[in-house]
Amino acid sequence: MTSQAKKQHNNILLAIVGFAAVVAIVAIIGFFAIDRDPEIIQGQVEVSEYRVSSKVPGRILELRVKEGDFVHAGDTLAILDAPEVRAKMTQARGAEDGAAALEQMAKAGARKEQIQGAYQLLQQAKAGLEIAEKSYNRVQRLYDEGVMSAQKRDEALANYKALQAQVKAAQSQYEMAVNGARQEEKLAAAAQVNRAKGAVEEVTAYIGETVQTAQMDGEVSSVYPKVGELVGTGSPIMTISLMDDMWGTFNVREDQLEDMQVGKEFTAFVPAFNKDIRMKVYHLKDEGSYAVWKATKANGQYDLKTFEVKARPLDKIEGLRPGMSLVVK
Repeated sequence: MTSQAKKQHNNILLAIVGFAAVVAIVAIIGFFAIDRDPEIIQGQVEVSEYRVSSKVPGRILELRVKEGDFVHAGDTLAILDAPEVRAKMTQARGAEDGAAALEQMAKAGARKEQIQGAYQLLQQAKAGLEIAEKSYNRVQRLYDEGVMSAQKRDEALANYKALQAQVKAAQSQYEMAVNGARQEEKLAAAAQVNRAKGAVEEVTAYIGETVQTAQMDGEVSSVYPKVGELVGTGSPIMTISLMDDMWGTFNVREDQLEDMQVGKEFTAFVPAFNKDIRMKVYHLKDEGSYAVWKATKANGQYDLKTFEVKARPLDKIEGLRPGMSLVVK
């Protein structure tokens, strides 16, 4: 082989070796670069909320707050107009007054004139009994002497016993007038009063629902109806966010859960403030079969499921708001 051919052959080998070396170096650099690039877990800030709603339907008469306002427990939020509830209060008050009058009548008993009339009837019956008793005794003596017939003696005895029964009946009527209504009637009247009072208390509670107040301190995040609009029973009027109860929520594959178990701390980056924040996991739950999963093998030997991880911030950041991103590497 000539020197020219050898030189050409060596150049080809050198080119092949150089190309192979470049490919190997690029592959190694790519392998380490990809392998060392950390995966990103992104979550967001959440906050506890409660909805303000009424037990009675009505029309929004006034809204005392707007979105973004901070409210304290007991502050008036909205006022509803419910004329039907006011009408029911009138009915309930009327029923209460009627039941109270019946109870008072049962307790007071009969009127003075009724008692006096019953007493006079009793005295009249006693007077008649006295005369009947004397007549019977006189007829009995005559009968014993053989002057009066047995028929007359029996008639006088029957009249005497009839007037005895009449006196007993008049005595019962007089005692009933003095004693008034029976105990059972008084108890029934008292029960009607309690029932009417319960109806008034129920309607009073409904009237209280027309004025909606804040149950806890928080920020008004949403107001749904406008002034003048109708809202139904249980329809939300507004949402209050409890700004003191914030947490972060993340969707994490199970192969990334090693450092995010309950009780563990980790660092999350808050892009809104360009700073890190320490967080502690307090909740871990399987997202379910419908959640995102990842096959680890091309043939699908097993799947990696996604878990919901909740963590509370250990560092307080002023201005942290619901919906802000949290990034974990």
